[in-house]
Amino acid sequence: MIVRQRTNWLKMLFIWRGSVLKKIIVQLVIITLFSIAVYCFKGKIYDYKVHLNPTIFTLIGLALAIFMGFCNSASYDRYWEGRKLWGLLVIETRSLTRQILSLVNDSSPEAQKDKQEIVKMISAFCWSLNYQLRDKTGTEHLSRLLSSEHIEQLKGKTFIPGAILGCIADWLNGQNKKGNIDTIVLTSMDHQLNQFSNISGGCERIYNTPLPFAYSVLLHRTVYLYCFWLPFGLVDSLGWMMPLIVLLISYTFIALDAIIQEIAEPFGEEENDLALNSICRTIEFSIFEQAEIPQNEFKVPDSYFID
Repeated sequence: MIVRQRTNWLKMLFIWRGSVLKKIIVQLVIITLFSIAVYCFKGKIYDYKVHLNPTIFTLIGLALAIFMGFCNSASYDRYWEGRKLWGLLVIETRSLTRQILSLVNDSSPEAQKDKQEIVKMISAFCWSLNYQLRDKTGTEHLSRLLSSEHIEQLKGKTFIPGAILGCIADWLNGQNKKGNIDTIVLTSMDHQLNQFSNISGGCERIYNTPLPFAYSVLLHRTVYLYCFWLPFGLVDSLGWMMPLIVLLISYTFIALDAIIQEIAEPFGEEENDLALNSICRTIEFSIFEQAEIPQNEFKVPDSYFID
């Protein structure tokens, strides 16, 4: 995801990165060339003059704008819900880390090392959820953060984040049996793990339940049919300006259609999707700092929003 501070109006006209223009420029060129051809032939197909009243396009455009507004709201709801879930994950990881470091009553060097291993496991959970949502393995982060014993336990597992939570729960249960944490503290930490599960399940719900395909097809078809028929309705009233006006209207509708499709899948890797890598790096930096774990090459990202 890319977020910039607003710059002056002239620079905004030429910003390329983060814009959907590069995804739709071919369609816009085709529609513009088609509009020029319609102008050159005065709206005729062979010897038949296509008579379309501009009022028709006003009514269709209004209905299309309302439907696009509905689809845009539905897509942004999915995007914003995903962002809230990952924002909650930032909070819960820091809370669980604080509880592990301060409430597990064992300050021996071995215990401190164990605590750091669990903190790394919390980071591994975030990275594994990230890559699970992006259909990747993310093995480079697991091998960096987990011990060989834990990596062996994860082999053959389909849902890695859930398996990592199981390992953390086993460690907490072991600390309870050793008397390092009492039942009340264990219950509190288990609540944190339940929050991790809720966040994971919420992300899976978004990932596995896309917008109804019928909406996408209807919107896509209507937008392109509207844009290709529009030149016939405007050629007589606008003359040589018609291709430019059609280009402007087509850019508005087709770009919004592309944005709707892009943000409806917020866990992807396109420029307007959620910056999951940056969020994971931020989580790792903050909890490693709490646990006094050397950061090595992993530093806090400059922004949540540059992946």
